[in-house]
Amino acid sequence: MRPRLSVFIATSLDGYIAASDGGLEWLRNAATPGDDYGYAAFMQNVDALAMGRGTYDHIAALDPLPFDGRPLCVFTHRPPEPRTGVTFWQATPGEAASEWERQGLGRVYVDGGRLIGSFLEADLIDDITITVVPILLGSGLPLFHPSSTVRRFRLDECESWPDGLVTLSYSRA
Repeated sequence: MRPRLSVFIATSLDGYIAASDGGLEWLRNAATPGDDYGYAAFMQNVDALAMGRGTYDHIAALDPLPFDGRPLCVFTHRPPEPRTGVTFWQATPGEAASEWERQGLGRVYVDGGRLIGSFLEADLIDDITITVVPILLGSGLPLFHPSSTVRRFRLDECESWPDGLVTLSYSRA
């Protein structure tokens, strides 16, 4: 059976996941230290991670990677130096989902704006958790890119946090 493909991401109120330069300082400054906004609970059911190269570059210097040994697949056309536990590949979303099914994975966390968009376009995302940060960036890297297809999701849960952030959890309708 194909693994469940999940998104867990934060966005500004105006829909950006990073500043125009790719920076995430706005997000670090908005988060309350010590609060993970449901991330640890989400990760308890994740078997592997997939991310785009731009997202990987934000964490590449971390040693060890903060995923408790879960395999990480980085989608890129410009692979960096090999790293234990990280696979760099150029697979399509469909090829990736087939490979993860072959590996017997139950749930894969898909991260990074462009990568999320390509999995959405292939109609492979099963659920999306978005934490909305009450800040207007005005410009930046958008969470969602133009698509040729309508995708419907239903709201499963809405949680507000004392610092004004709101987490919205959706699953495919």
